[in-house]
Amino acid sequence: MGNSPSALQTCIDAVGNGRAGFAGYPSNPLYQIQWVKPYNLDVHVTPAVVVRPQTAQDISGILKCAKASNLKVQAKSGGHSYANYGLGGSDGAVAIDMVNFQDFVMDNTTWRATVGAGTRLGQLTDKMHNAGGRAMAHGVCPDVGTGGHATIGGLGPMSRMWGSCLDHVVEVEVVTADGQIRRASETQNSDLFWGIRGAASNLGVVTEFVFRTHPEPGQVVQYSYSFSFGRQEDIAPVYAKWQDMIADPKLDRRFGTMFIMYPLGAVITGTFYGTRAEFQASGIPDRLPKTSNMTLAINDWLGALAHDAENEGLYLSNLATPFYSKSLAFTKDTLIPTSKFKDLFRWVDQQDKGTLLWFIIFDAAGGATNDLPMNSTAYAHRDKVLYYQSYVIGLPLLQKTKDFVTNFHQQIHAASPAAEGTYAGYVDPALTDGPQQYWGPNLYQLAEVKKKWDPSDLFHNPQSVKPA
Repeated sequence: MGNSPSALQTCIDAVGNGRAGFAGYPSNPLYQIQWVKPYNLDVHVTPAVVVRPQTAQDISGILKCAKASNLKVQAKSGGHSYANYGLGGSDGAVAIDMVNFQDFVMDNTTWRATVGAGTRLGQLTDKMHNAGGRAMAHGVCPDVGTGGHATIGGLGPMSRMWGSCLDHVVEVEVVTADGQIRRASETQNSDLFWGIRGAASNLGVVTEFVFRTHPEPGQVVQYSYSFSFGRQEDIAPVYAKWQDMIADPKLDRRFGTMFIMYPLGAVITGTFYGTRAEFQASGIPDRLPKTSNMTLAINDWLGALAHDAENEGLYLSNLATPFYSKSLAFTKDTLIPTSKFKDLFRWVDQQDKGTLLWFIIFDAAGGATNDLPMNSTAYAHRDKVLYYQSYVIGLPLLQKTKDFVTNFHQQIHAASPAAEGTYAGYVDPALTDGPQQYWGPNLYQLAEVKKKWDPSDLFHNPQSVKPA
């Protein structure tokens, strides 16, 4: 920027009106550490500015500054995008950090919660608990931000029971590309509301949500089954039994579960929202693969989320690190055939993985998330019953390391060629058809909504939706 501020900096600083901590620029020697804070250190992004507004009016002014400088805009609430899309995903964007949007109000008549978009999930859990023992569906990583989570999907172990996080959104406040502050719901700006529930980063900056909530479950059963093997091939029968169970459309919706592969073993984790007696009566324990290495705990709602967060941290650290990931979604009809399991797991044995830190997660979906029609929201995976995600971490992250994950993904595709699409929360910058993979049959309608509300493509990242 030289010795004099740019037009962008002059404009942004005017919006901030001299407030300390309002905006950070690349000229700041600690810019990447204090302002940018990338999540995936393998994706290098330098925004033109990172702004931390305090009001919707601030955001309106920031959008006008970005437009005047012909720059793109993205917002982040927690900053956990796998490709740092909350920072723009590529250099030169205006990044809006929603950290100051932390308001919370519970209506004790309707039991609807008004929540600031910068609230982290761990904070949301505590605030809802303290406001009358209320709860809603969301993921279990406490540091994830509500703004992205509740607009891209928001999957978690309770989603089979209650639906996704975005299925709990009944209204939002959003700043649109023209700088206007609007309300959106089923009855007000309904097309915008449709698009926000699945693709908000393409359409505006959500500042607050109104969520419907549930009473907290009284008891939660949590289990972990660990399996140690000398070969991945030996895991195949265990996985076969687990996949057969989660594919059952009659599987108790109070049950959420994951199958996690890692070097020389696997673990099946799960959560049942009910008593131990109800868990036993569901028949699920009899359908789980048998192992002597089993732990089972009975927790209350907060204890269950703390337990889940601890397990999540073992695989998906909140610490910024270089990592690479692939994913795929499956319907009941596109699940990996049983006849392919052994070859798939044997392929893992045959790879020279060296000291790679890797893990592969198969996450049961379905249940209540599948109750709504495919086009009820921009989120388009209402027919999916399973997601898979593969991760590899490296310091540094070498091409050989990435190739292991990429080639495993190709093996998955070969085993189930009809499987297609993936959850936009597992963003994959290597996809050449990202929007089609993320929004599938809803992409055309989403492009029409984009054309109406953001025709100049102000809200943009490398895989965002283009105006129709």
